[in-house]
Amino acid sequence: MADRGCRSGGWCCPPMQLMRSEPMHLVQIIIPMESSHLTVSYLGDLGLLQFKDLNADKSPFQRTYASQIKKCGEMARKLRFFKEQTLKACISASEASLTRSNIGFDELEVKLEDLETELIEINTNTEKLRRTYNELLEYKVMLQKAGEFFYSAQSDATAQHRRVEAGNVGDASLDSPLLLDQEMLADTSKQIKLGFISGLVPKEKSMAFERILFRATRGNIFLKQVPVDDPVIDPVSGEKIQKNVFIIFYSGDRAKTKILKICEAFGANRYPFTEDVGKQMQIMDEVSAKILELKTTIDVGLLHRNDLLKKIGCQFDQWNLLVQEALARATFDSKSQVGSIFQVLHTKESPPTYFRTNKFTSAFQEIVDAYGLAKYEEANPCVYSIITFPFLFAVMFGDWGHGLCLLAATLFLIFREKKLSSQLGDIMEMVFGGRYLILFMAIFSIYTGLIYNEFFSVPFEIFGPSAYGCRDASCRDATTSGLIKVRRTYPFGLDPTWHGSRSELPFLNSLKMKMSILLGVAQMNLGIVLSYFNAKFFGNSLNIWYQFIPQLIFLNSLFGYLSLLIIVKWCTGSNADLYHVMIYMFLSPTDDLLENQLFPGQKTLQLVLLLLAFVSVPWMLIPKPILLKLRHGRHQGQAYTILDGSEIVSLEEQDPGPDDHEEFEFSEVFVHQLIHTIEFVLGAVSNTASYLRLWALSLAHSELSSVFYDKVLLLAWGFNNVFILIIGLIVFIFATVGVLLVMETLSAFLHALRLHWVEFMNKFYEGDGYKFAPFSFALLPEDD
Repeated sequence: MADRGCRSGGWCCPPMQLMRSEPMHLVQIIIPMESSHLTVSYLGDLGLLQFKDLNADKSPFQRTYASQIKKCGEMARKLRFFKEQTLKACISASEASLTRSNIGFDELEVKLEDLETELIEINTNTEKLRRTYNELLEYKVMLQKAGEFFYSAQSDATAQHRRVEAGNVGDASLDSPLLLDQEMLADTSKQIKLGFISGLVPKEKSMAFERILFRATRGNIFLKQVPVDDPVIDPVSGEKIQKNVFIIFYSGDRAKTKILKICEAFGANRYPFTEDVGKQMQIMDEVSAKILELKTTIDVGLLHRNDLLKKIGCQFDQWNLLVQEALARATFDSKSQVGSIFQVLHTKESPPTYFRTNKFTSAFQEIVDAYGLAKYEEANPCVYSIITFPFLFAVMFGDWGHGLCLLAATLFLIFREKKLSSQLGDIMEMVFGGRYLILFMAIFSIYTGLIYNEFFSVPFEIFGPSAYGCRDASCRDATTSGLIKVRRTYPFGLDPTWHGSRSELPFLNSLKMKMSILLGVAQMNLGIVLSYFNAKFFGNSLNIWYQFIPQLIFLNSLFGYLSLLIIVKWCTGSNADLYHVMIYMFLSPTDDLLENQLFPGQKTLQLVLLLLAFVSVPWMLIPKPILLKLRHGRHQGQAYTILDGSEIVSLEEQDPGPDDHEEFEFSEVFVHQLIHTIEFVLGAVSNTASYLRLWALSLAHSELSSVFYDKVLLLAWGFNNVFILIIGLIVFIFATVGVLLVMETLSAFLHALRLHWVEFMNKFYEGDGYKFAPFSFALLPEDD
């Protein structure tokens, strides 16, 4: 099951291609051949095939029923053709009474051949007549619009000529022609004769059509376009399209050749036109007469075709049964162990899921699949995890020195992947399989490390000097009390002055904790938005109105509001206590905020958000089970859905079988919705708190790195002894690699995995599907 086009190892699978699973067209048929019977398993557009010769051990003389299967297959194909034509003509089976007639198998074969030939001939003639009819309709529209243009132009020219003659009376100096006019009249070879081309072009292409004509002819044309009021049926596609009537005036054969090629490229239909008004009227009358004649002919042809389809519908079931009986009889007489299947088997079972991946996306997809396989056509979290997973890892692992170490190790695996792929053990094989995931983790770690300004816990002035300077000589004692701002704010990342000061830990605590909340609320909102697209894709309006909307309101009324307060506090530099604001928003919502007020109208906004949060809980809980109960009662005795080939088709008006419905228990549905509501409400609090692990692990990583640097490397350096320095350097390297690059990497990876599985994917991802596995005789055990 190799991905086509991915053998070179390039990025051949764009991330958005993973959004929905591959469309399934899984069919198993038996193809009769002169010397064999071949089984083919085929999966849609993926080109996955399985072949098996069922009679490889038999000679051609022992294969007795191949010709009969061919006949049955051909007759079944003709019957399917008749059924498609009947459905296309909207002829129901109730229009004809089912009658039985005694007809032999051979006679039926001849009759089906004659009927198919006649029906194909009728369809072919009707299609030709329809195309001609649509061309005449377009021609008539073009004649009307172009005639109006020529009439208007001639009227304007006549009026202008009269004005010129009236202005020249009494002016002797203007009695004689101009020099250019005299030259043109004297030499007829210099007179310019313009030709023109007329037709219709789709309105959406008209602007590009005009630009290309202008560039190709260098502006040596005159183009007139007039929009058609109503859409016209295009003769080629048979669809209604808004079009423009165009007339192109040109000079010279070269310009004409270019214009004709451009018209063909833009799908413009060209029609002849004459300047003679009398001939225009004559052509208009002829076209109108032909349109009426063709309309009558097409109606007669359709009536004849419908009569023929009604006659076929009278005995369609009987003929189909006769074919199936003959096929079964041939299979029985030949004592075959394998039957031949010519009809599609309908099932309510959901199709399997298949995502086309390559060596880059496979690691991300396996992380998602470990949580649960997506059901058929469900939105795939892998698309977003390609970015969010390594980024959340990097928030906890932010150190660009450690990120460079990870990057170097990953690049080694990538550049030598062909050689290493066959030389790895079980553990290293897992690391090797996720090399592109680790590559992204390293790149994002370098980025967040530059923001934290940490290189093995050491700050650098990479983007310029610190914005703060000393007021006096006593301010460099690990405190920021004596610092004053002497420059503009540090352009990127954390100002290096904060590192090593007594204010570093409180400052980073506040910064990283608030940043964790912002990232968590943003990712949870993304999960809720994806639940909307899932519900919209599957046509589940109840989930949109009674799950997506109240969940979005509840989450943002509380923690979305908290995120807003954080941003406002950062922008205004306020000293408001956000803990106090959020706690007393519930305990005393009507009390004045006093010094904790961040903006005008904050108290009113909090009351509105609190009311919305309380309303959204019963909104999630009550309406959906009641509406499901009402819907079940309304559709009692009707079938809901079946799986037809590759798509799910609604059958609301058909009578169900005895096992078409499951028992609807309102109590079970209500309890399930109650659990779902409680889980979301409590999860909104616990999930937001869970994102604080980004803050905790980031601080832990920073402090561990600082301890190894200060208490090992710098301490060894202070002894001024080469031997002790070497020992300290070795201990520092092993501690950095063993603890920070191995254990901390694994810890941050697992926490990022938990945030995606529990906090993000549970908002929209069900993951109750099963993986597609193509059938292959080669994979079956020998006993089977």
